[in-house]
Amino acid sequence: MKTVFVTGASRGIGKSIALKLGKDYRVVVGFTSSKDMADEVVEEIKKLGGESLAVQLNIADRNSVDEAFNLIEETYNHVDILVNNAGITKDNILPRMKDDDWNDVIQTNLTGNFYTSQRAIKKMIKNKWGRLIFISSVVGISGNKGQANYAASKAGLIGLSKSISKEVGSRNITSNVIAPGYIETDMTSFIDVENKENIIEQLSIKRIGTPEDIANMVSFLCEEESEYITGQVIPIDGGLTT
Repeated sequence: MKTVFVTGASRGIGKSIALKLGKDYRVVVGFTSSKDMADEVVEEIKKLGGESLAVQLNIADRNSVDEAFNLIEETYNHVDILVNNAGITKDNILPRMKDDDWNDVIQTNLTGNFYTSQRAIKKMIKNKWGRLIFISSVVGISGNKGQANYAASKAGLIGLSKSISKEVGSRNITSNVIAPGYIETDMTSFIDVENKENIIEQLSIKRIGTPEDIANMVSFLCEEESEYITGQVIPIDGGLTT
């Protein structure tokens, strides 16, 4: 059985991905601070008959990433599939954005994904098989006011993934990006009813997305059937960017 490592998997999109993949893979539930929530995800997977482990890490810190991978490799030997989902926001318009707000978001959302990917890919190359899946955002394609740091970090994931796909495709390793639109999570819970209705009007499919919509695509990209798909950016946004 293959091993999947999902970062930011204690809630929201990451949790849905972990639960979806828990039916077919060993799932490592990565979390930063919410240990109780991560343990709950592990227990849910086990109740479904799967195998799971919760691992704490700060993806913005290389030493923390290395420690997490050491623990995973002690238990499961290596990571076959890496789902880079963890991320943060610190929104503000550009003239008011502080250096720390810019640096923290870039370090976590982009550099942190570099750390995890670099560590995972070494054994993928050795094993001549692997899947890297980056959870970006449609704002990484279109930009968004008040989110210059977030949009830049998510756009950076696209360049990172495309470069990886060219470097390791010959080793049966694929690298793809999923770009969610408006998804019902804690990060969008602040949107009021009127603004939500305005958003829905912009969509071809007249509803806000769910974390399960993202998890379904992640699941497909993990399968052998997706082996000829690499270096791609797949928006899951109800038609927002069409």
